[in-house]
Amino acid sequence: MFTIGDHIIYSTHGLCRINDIRDETVSGVTKKYYKLHPLANTLVTITTPVDNDKVVMLKLLQKEQALEIIEIFKKPGVEPDQSTAKALQPKLINTGDRMQIAEIVNTLMRKKFDTQLQKETFYAHDYKLINNTQIMLFKELAHAMDTSFEEINQMINDLITEDQPSSTVN
Repeated sequence: MFTIGDHIIYSTHGLCRINDIRDETVSGVTKKYYKLHPLANTLVTITTPVDNDKVVMLKLLQKEQALEIIEIFKKPGVEPDQSTAKALQPKLINTGDRMQIAEIVNTLMRKKFDTQLQKETFYAHDYKLINNTQIMLFKELAHAMDTSFEEINQMINDLITEDQPSSTVN
C-alpha cells in the first residue's frame, strides 16, 4: 500500500501524487480510497480504491532503473509478429512493465523516423499508441533522472537518430 505524499504512476494519467487515503462508502460498501492528483494537471482529482486491480499503480522508477530503460533506445527496434502486433501492443503497455513499454516506444519511434525519411505515412494507430505512451514514459524517466522531459526526449531522439542521416524527429 502506498502512503500519503507518495508519487506513483497511475494507469493512463501517469505521474500522480497521493494526497489522501480515506475510508469512503459507495453503494453501502466502505473501502479505503486513494485521492490522487496528476502532476501534469493538478485540477484533476482521481479517487480509486486501494485494492483496485483494474488499473496499474506503480512505484516510481529509481535512477538505476531509468538508466537501464534508456539503454533500450540504443538498440534497434523489435519487429513483432505483424498479425498480432496491433492487438498486443496496447495490452503490453497496460501491464506497466516499463522495459516492454520502452521496447514498444523504441520500435515505434524508429518506425516513425524511418517513415519520415522515406516520406511515407506513419499510421494513425501507431501515432496514437506512441504519443501518450512516450510522453508518460519520458516524464517518468525525467523524474527518476532529476531532469526535464525535454532533456529526456532530446537524449532519446539523439540515440535513435545517431546512426541515421541528419534529420529532425518530433
